[in-house]
Amino acid sequence: MQANSGAKLGIGVIGCGNISMTYLRNAALFAGVELRACADISAEMAVLRGKEYGIRALGVDALLADPEVDLVLNLTIPAAHFDISFSALSAGKHVFTEKPLATSASDGRKLVAEAAKRGLLLGSAPDTFLGAAGRRARRLMDEGAIGRAVTGTAFMLERGMEHWHPNPQFYYQPGGGPVFDMGPYYLTMLVNLLGPVARVMAMATRGQEERLITADGPYKNTSFRVGTPTNILSLLEFRSGATVTFGASWDVFKHSNHPIELHGTEGSLRLPDPDTFGGTVSLSARGADWKDFASEGELYGARNWPYAAPNRANYRMLGVADLARSLSQKRKPRASGDLALHVLEIMEAILASGESRNSVAIAGTVDQPPLLGEDEAASLLA
Repeated sequence: MQANSGAKLGIGVIGCGNISMTYLRNAALFAGVELRACADISAEMAVLRGKEYGIRALGVDALLADPEVDLVLNLTIPAAHFDISFSALSAGKHVFTEKPLATSASDGRKLVAEAAKRGLLLGSAPDTFLGAAGRRARRLMDEGAIGRAVTGTAFMLERGMEHWHPNPQFYYQPGGGPVFDMGPYYLTMLVNLLGPVARVMAMATRGQEERLITADGPYKNTSFRVGTPTNILSLLEFRSGATVTFGASWDVFKHSNHPIELHGTEGSLRLPDPDTFGGTVSLSARGADWKDFASEGELYGARNWPYAAPNRANYRMLGVADLARSLSQKRKPRASGDLALHVLEIMEAILASGESRNSVAIAGTVDQPPLLGEDEAASLLA
């Protein structure tokens, strides 16, 4: 299925919450895509977003049936990702969904199979690995800057949500937790740089059985029970032979660990927070001083978010633009459903290993997405 109006892929957004504003605003940056409609479980929210961005507000069923919508951008809550994406594929629409692809690997496999059966494209966030920092790190790895990757660390260590989120309970229940909420950014970047994971071992604990909400709102100073691990340490064995420690915790007040470090036979590489598109990548060749590669002046690396006082790079919609381009090039999108499924299988295996205290093999595999070259990255802009 191709776009209906010229070369532009018609986008219908389902899910008009906070994250939608980033996608809706960034859509204007990219060639080959055009916002056509939006829908939400709250008709009022859909009308609000429609007025803000000059698109039609529809019901979900009407959007899925709309001939002007070629691709459904699924920005619903994780628990709804599978149902909305499957319905969109069944309606003959391409799909790009927020992370995770689904809340279980079995559902993720169903989505990948349905897209393949219907000859449709399936993509999924995160697309942050396509940003300036991710592209720089991938180029350095491909050029052999650190030689053969041997080991590394990846840490997502925070204090949790209850001190700033007025209703944080759902983050701490099955399907949530730091691995499913933030793990996709770190694991997608690692797979992009090192290839697929073969096996994981993990230990998982809960730092607290109950959490006190201190954020302003209706639940301030009330407590809730924690229903999923909040502190996970895992060892990832990649098919390449590299081993990386991945830690994800909401039980840490402060730390000094870098988000990602990789060490190889010829040097070491340090990456910024993979939840952003920019930041500084640093390289040490055989123990030499760190050489910094800032991304402020590079494509998709400039600080543009939050709007009022930008302090980081946020170009969400880049993966959708790459998917639109992949239609004409008859290739798989870089932020593909296959990549998201592999990351989902890794996350599920981490939690299973944390519960059983046994190693868990990853049944599926995936190819590293091809590097997004600088000329092609520039050509995606409007």
